[in-house]
This record gives sequence, structure tokens and C-alpha cells, in this order.
Amino acid sequence: MSTSQQIQIAVAKGDGIGPEIMDATLELFKAAGVMNHVHFREVRMGAGVFAEGNSRGMTDEAIRVTEESGILFKGPMGTPSGGGGKSINVTARKMWNAFANYRVFKTLPGVETVYSKAGIAIDFAIVRENIEDTYGGVEHRLSNDMIQCKRLISAPGSDQVHRFAFQTARKVGVKKVHCGHKANIMKMTDGIFLDRFRSVAKDFPEIETGDVIVDALCLNLVVKPQQYQIIVLPNLQGDIVSDLCAGLVGGLGFAPSANIGNHISIFEAVHGTAPDIAGRGIANPTSLVLSGMMMLRHIGMNKEAATIENALLATLESGVHTGDFGDKSKPSVGTNEFTRAIIDNLGNKPKTVPAADVPAQADPTFVREPKPSGPRMIRTFKNLVTQVAGCDIYLDSPLSPLALAEEMQRAAADTPFKLTLISNRGTQVWPTGSVYTECVDYYRVRFELKDGVTAGSFGQSRCVALMDRVAESFTVCSYELLRTFDGVKGYSLAQGQ
Repeated sequence: MSTSQQIQIAVAKGDGIGPEIMDATLELFKAAGVMNHVHFREVRMGAGVFAEGNSRGMTDEAIRVTEESGILFKGPMGTPSGGGGKSINVTARKMWNAFANYRVFKTLPGVETVYSKAGIAIDFAIVRENIEDTYGGVEHRLSNDMIQCKRLISAPGSDQVHRFAFQTARKVGVKKVHCGHKANIMKMTDGIFLDRFRSVAKDFPEIETGDVIVDALCLNLVVKPQQYQIIVLPNLQGDIVSDLCAGLVGGLGFAPSANIGNHISIFEAVHGTAPDIAGRGIANPTSLVLSGMMMLRHIGMNKEAATIENALLATLESGVHTGDFGDKSKPSVGTNEFTRAIIDNLGNKPKTVPAADVPAQADPTFVREPKPSGPRMIRTFKNLVTQVAGCDIYLDSPLSPLALAEEMQRAAADTPFKLTLISNRGTQVWPTGSVYTECVDYYRVRFELKDGVTAGSFGQSRCVALMDRVAESFTVCSYELLRTFDGVKGYSLAQGQ
């Protein structure tokens, strides 16, 4: 097959041990016949690009090739300390809207864990929302002592990741999907994530659902991980929980990762760059090999993926291991020797664990979606009736709550608003509160409509005018409009309110 007829995949080898394990993985793919259908195009991303002053960590050419290919296969990459450079992993996922992080955790032969010793077989997946949450990286210093990070969760973003989770469950035959969340505390952000989970689930009636608070989930995963099949979580919680799950199966070196988008998907090793062993030829390529298998299945090369999976399982089963795992009474092998052992096992199947079904040969099924003409607006709720109910004004002030309340009541005089709440670090300190509540120099001051003022009788300009009046005497750090949506409050209460 000519290069022009092959599927194009962008390859970024990464930093530290990245080039070693990527070269080994591509050698394995070549031996398995992958290159008959795939052409890998190397691109520059990572530490070297950061060092040239490029804060994205990827060259313009790398961006172009990845967008032309629709798939990026990448090794581990480091984030520079200082200098303003963002994590290249997060940048790539967000820039190309790879909205669902899919990670499979499975007991592997030859990889000893407390669960394998106990005879407990682990086989489940985490689906993590990949774009929103605190990973928006929207942070500000608001006062001498207060820093803010905004947590952003949208209905359509939640819909996308939930639909992927259920579609994946249907595809692989999973019978139950759980939603992990913290909606008992973050009633609006995690609340909408959970609500959208339940809404999307209605389109998959054959799949059972459950939900679990994330702290209880972490306990359950340690105590009885086999009770889960697929768990879908918001971004930050999913990040933490997925690394916990990697620990259940032996570590990040045995945990593949796929980042799936409508147009561009990224397959990567999520472990570190391990600079202490870089160049020594002893790194374990298993995570990248597993991620590569997910990539092959994504493009429809199921025969090659299953053949590689069986060869890897047979190799691990035989006791061949790199220095980071395995039977210490047996000598470890280097990266190339480990890869050669897998290549030698191509066509073989494991005997102590179930083998992957190897389908008949078929051509890849990967088809690119048409390139969008511009950023797409995604929406869930339309035509809701919204009405202004007031505003929250955030102030940098050293005043006591009582003194601040007196000033704010004066500011609200002759306006449609009354002062209803002052909170500090989320806890109500006025009109009621405790003398034991310690305050910092950053307050939320809430103004709501006075009795007799009709909701919807004016827009937000009156709120902005009030903020302007407050700003004459105080430093306003930020402002949030309070609205109702079809009569439902679009804002939360304070702790203690």
C-alpha cells in the first residue's frame, strides 16, 4: 500500500525515556504488520520545543501534521518548571477537544499486586471528562491572601463524555456504568454532571447505571475494585481516581490512555519521563504498547491489536520483565530485549489468562470527519426564560463582617437591591454567623431584589450600576450575575445559610 493510501498518524516521541519506548513500540508494530496500513509521521513536541521559547511546547508543523492526521501517538512529556509553559498534555487535549480520557485497568500476568496475590482479577475502565473543570486553568490572585481557581462544567461538555462512556459500554459489552461525583457538596457543578449522566443514560436502556460519591468510590476501589466496570467522572476527580486505579494493577507503567475527540484523538503513555534512567535502555514500554493497541482498535486494526495483545500477555506470562516489575529472582531485560520477546511471541496466545479474540484480517475502518469551518458551538439547553435576581460582588477588604455590612447597606440604598448575605471562604458571616469563624481579606457580598421588586423588570445594567457604586469605596475583585432559569435559582447558598 502506498504512503498516500495509508492512514497517517502523527508521532511525538516525547522526553526522557520517550524516544526509547516509542522506537521499541514502533518496531513491534512493524513486526505485527501495522505499517502495511499506517504511515507514522514524526513531529516535534516537548522539552526541546519549550526550550526554544515556544510556550505551547509544540511546533507549528507538529500542529499542522496532527490536524491533518486526526491521530497523535505520543510518548511521555515533561512540563517546564516556571516560564509560563502549560502542560503539553493538557494543551493538546483541550486545543483539539479530545473530550474523553479513556483508561483501561486490567490485571496482567507477571505483574504482581496485592490483588493478584489474593486472586482478584481487575478489569474496568475510567472515562474522565477532559476539557473542563479546574483544568481550564482560570486562576487569579484576588487579594493579598486569596487565590481563586474557577471550576467550569457545562451541560454539553458533560453530555459528550457521558455519551462516549455509554457508547463504549455498549461496544465492549459492559452491563453497568457508574458516575463518580461530589454533588453532595458541589451541588451545581457536579450536580449538572450527574444530572446529564442520568439524562444520557435514558438513550441506553439496556445498560444499568449507578452513582457514587468520589470519596466513597476511592474507598470502594481499594476494598472491592471488581464491583465496577466503567466509571465516568469530572476532570480533576477523574485524573486522581485514574492514577489510583493504575496503582491497583501495578502502576502507571501498565495503564494505557486514550483521549478521544470528534476530530482528533490522542493515544499516550501517561507515566513520567523518568530522566534518571533515560538513555540506559532499561525502560518499560508496556504502557505505550497498550496505548498503541487502543489506537489500533480505534482505527479498526483489530486483528493486529489482538495479535499484539496476545503476544504481550504471553511474554509477561513467561516471566520476561524489565527491572521495574516481575520476579526479582529472574534477571530483568532491557527495553529492546523485552520488545524482541513480544515480537517472538507474535502469533502465540497466553495460557493462564483469557486470550484476546483475533478477528479475520480486515482493512482499517478509520474515516476522518470533515474539517470544521470554525469552532463549533455546542448547546444542551435552549430557550430557557432567564431573569435577573441580583448579584454577588467580591471584595478585597480587611473590615469586619458587621462593618462591611453597614457599608454595603448604604451602597444599596435607593437601588432595587437589598443586602442578603456576606460570606467569607464560602461560609456565611452575616446576617448570622459564629464568632469562631476566621475570616480572610476576601468577601462575597450578595444583593438580591427587594421585596416588591418584580423579577425580570430590568436587566443586568442595574447590577453593574450597583457594582460601580460599591467600587467607589472598595476594591471589587469580581462580580457574578445572579439569575433564575425557568424559575430555578442559578446560584448556590453559602455554608451555614
